[in-house]
Amino acid sequence: MPQVEAVVFDIGNVLIEWQPERFFDSVIGENRRKAMFAEIDLHGMNDEVDRGANFHDTVYATAEHYPQWRDELGMWHDRWIEMASPAIDHSVRLLRALRVRDVPVFALTNFGIQTFEIAEPVYPFLSEFDRRYISGHMGVIKPDVEIYAQVEADCGIAPTALLFADDRIDNINVAAARGWQTHLFDGPQGWADRLVAEGLLTKEAAQ
Repeated sequence: MPQVEAVVFDIGNVLIEWQPERFFDSVIGENRRKAMFAEIDLHGMNDEVDRGANFHDTVYATAEHYPQWRDELGMWHDRWIEMASPAIDHSVRLLRALRVRDVPVFALTNFGIQTFEIAEPVYPFLSEFDRRYISGHMGVIKPDVEIYAQVEADCGIAPTALLFADDRIDNINVAAARGWQTHLFDGPQGWADRLVAEGLLTKEAAQ
């Protein structure tokens, strides 16, 4: 494979756990959570935020349609950071180890404009990327091919020289179809092993 010139990280479930179901199980119970997620397309609502829609307005417009879930939707807004937690510490160490070795590191993430503003002060490593591709600012989300095209046009690096880690196979497949090198993230150790295999980190640095 061509030499990797930049490493591209997804954020949700790669650097920060994103588990809304787990959060709601803990606060309203699994049965009520299942009922809510069955009745409301909450992930679809979140996709609209990730495309750039206003976080507050989108959540509370949904609450107008589902008044029986108003309190729970209020939690989606007011306690959002509890759904986006904790950081995946080993992945954060890998990000920083790559930077120490002067490997360009990018973020490519489905993330809203306002939700990223909430997350950034909580997770300082979000400011440590060389380039950040945030879907809310780009107006398009993965796995739409347009978001990958925008990254390529902006960074000027050949697709074959980008190594991209994401936890969703649909996102990975579109990147791979464009020629990107890819890693389906299922835990930080496998990602660490891949970075070592690519010669980007030593075993010691990847711990």
